Amino acid sequence: MNRPPILILLCFITFFSEAQTSQTTAPTTKAFGKIDSADLVMKECAFEKDANAMILFDKGDAYYDANWDLGMIRHTRIKIFNDNGKDNANIRIEYYSGNHIEYITGMQAQTINMVDGKPEITKLDKKLIYTEKIDNLRSAIVFSMPNVRAGSIIEYSYTWNSNSLNNFPEWYFQDKIPTRYSEFTTTIPDELYFSVKANINLPFAKNEPSNKARGGFEAHIRAMQNIPSLSDEPYMSSFKDNLQSISYQLTSVKPSGGFVRSFSDTWAKVGGTLADDTDFGLQLKRKLTGEEVIIAKAKTLKTDAQKIEYVFNEVKNAMKWNGIDRWYTTDGTADAWVKKSGNSAEVNLILFHLLKQSGVKAYPMVVSTRNHGKVMHFYTNLSQFNRAVVYIPIDTVKSYVLDATNKYNIYNEIPDNLLNNEGLYIDKDKNQYDMVFLAHEAPVRQVVMLNAEIKPDGKMEGTAQINSFGYNRIKSVESFKTDGEKKYIDYLRENNNNIKITSLKFDNLDIDTLPLAQNINFNLDLTGSDENYIIFNSNLFSSLRSNPFLSENRSTNIEFGYRNNYSINGTYKIPANYKIDALPKNVSMNMPDGSITFRRVIATDNGVVAIRYNIDYKKNIYFKEDYPQIHEFFKKMYEMLNEQIVLKKS
Repeated sequence: MNRPPILILLCFITFFSEAQTSQTTAPTTKAFGKIDSADLVMKECAFEKDANAMILFDKGDAYYDANWDLGMIRHTRIKIFNDNGKDNANIRIEYYSGNHIEYITGMQAQTINMVDGKPEITKLDKKLIYTEKIDNLRSAIVFSMPNVRAGSIIEYSYTWNSNSLNNFPEWYFQDKIPTRYSEFTTTIPDELYFSVKANINLPFAKNEPSNKARGGFEAHIRAMQNIPSLSDEPYMSSFKDNLQSISYQLTSVKPSGGFVRSFSDTWAKVGGTLADDTDFGLQLKRKLTGEEVIIAKAKTLKTDAQKIEYVFNEVKNAMKWNGIDRWYTTDGTADAWVKKSGNSAEVNLILFHLLKQSGVKAYPMVVSTRNHGKVMHFYTNLSQFNRAVVYIPIDTVKSYVLDATNKYNIYNEIPDNLLNNEGLYIDKDKNQYDMVFLAHEAPVRQVVMLNAEIKPDGKMEGTAQINSFGYNRIKSVESFKTDGEKKYIDYLRENNNNIKITSLKFDNLDIDTLPLAQNINFNLDLTGSDENYIIFNSNLFSSLRSNPFLSENRSTNIEFGYRNNYSINGTYKIPANYKIDALPKNVSMNMPDGSITFRRVIATDNGVVAIRYNIDYKKNIYFKEDYPQIHEFFKKMYEMLNEQIVLKKS
């Protein structure tokens, strides 16, 4: 593998503008080292006052030169407002280094502080710039800016180079901290044709031809200003999916008077590329040491389902995922099998190979995990995928997607972090490469059954059984086995110190095909009670005590992943010398479009209160434009879930 050339830290003459600009002035970029005094003394971001840091500007200039060599000059400047913003001075620039496809040159970086009313410059020592090898194809330039403190401005600049004609860089206008100004200029030969994926819903400050245009080249400049930070929100999809961004994919080259050359402008072409790739398709038939034992055992099983379950569990238990997601192998399947460790492609291509050799009709597939982002069907680019899995069609409506990287995945449930996205499967034998939408249509149930007695001294004692199905089962098992019993009990109590779980027993903990039953004995101090009243809440052990949608506003869509159906059933025996003073009413509530229903039914009989809640989600994705309805519905629902029952002493 070729390694990137040694990074050279260039020394530039630095000077400072005397002009006192402010954030209310239209923002722009500055040459490296030319700093406005107003930026040095700035105390906060004008349009996001609680920000710990702000990108003053981020400028990218992507171009093909006269020889059609591809590059991008990038210059980023950041203001640190306080100590909590200092993490932004740790810089990491990842790139594809394999076969010298990409490399970084011209790196320069410096920190500017105001000291005794004058700017003080600290340049980054080039010896502190490190090249980290991530795997055979990827590397990262890593460094920390020097002398950073509250009030610092940091800036760095470099040139990104690519030896691939169709490797045009993507651009993100938005980040985790606010951005005052972001500008991206593209200079492209007229003979190159691109498809463009624009994830833009904020207005452009500039969107026009650039004065960089020259004969035979088209130049365009796009810019945004005062871009808010994007923070994590409950049930948001991938962070990358929600950033303001633009991506380019080369589809064809049409030289004047020459032959038209098409690139991977269809998924079939992308699939064909994968099938012939050294680190993907050519790994599929690699023999594994000792594979004969597993294959022979699998062939003795009568049904495909038995074979799939057996081979899946063998690989899942034998292989350790190293935490790295790739659609391609790094060390290869044979070496990974010997080491019993590998990235996601190695683990799952080993699984595919053993299933195929066992007689199961299986196909390798590339997918994108939820954190990596949505696959855009029209944007036929392999970079949209980050994991390889195994696809097994069962019939016209049912299929399995197997991922052995997670010890708690089961063979007959599509992993939930792959849902509501597309995967590309590879059938080399038939030269067929198709996209498949991965979804789970049926609701996933969670049933809680409580039986408790209220004591005259203001205590509750009882039992609870939680029956978890499908993904709810998988999450509970993983949480218990990963965190241990003590932390898991804290989770069940929802950190309510008044609840004491005296025993916890599981049924079907190690039987994937059956629902998980959690049997609980508990007692609860009813702290709101006094000598005349006992007050209690019947919403226990449901994981529905805290409303996730408290914010008045939201900037991203809500993605639950799959439909949930909750049922909470409780019977409460009240003390003989008490009567019901306040009892919640029966209620039925629906979202305006009927996509979520909430029901509460309460009955009393002979000193027993019986209450049932049912919550049914009929879809799993809600657009941010519908958030006001979601916000209002959840506010009312959680008020009803936590409404108290009041008993009065006779």
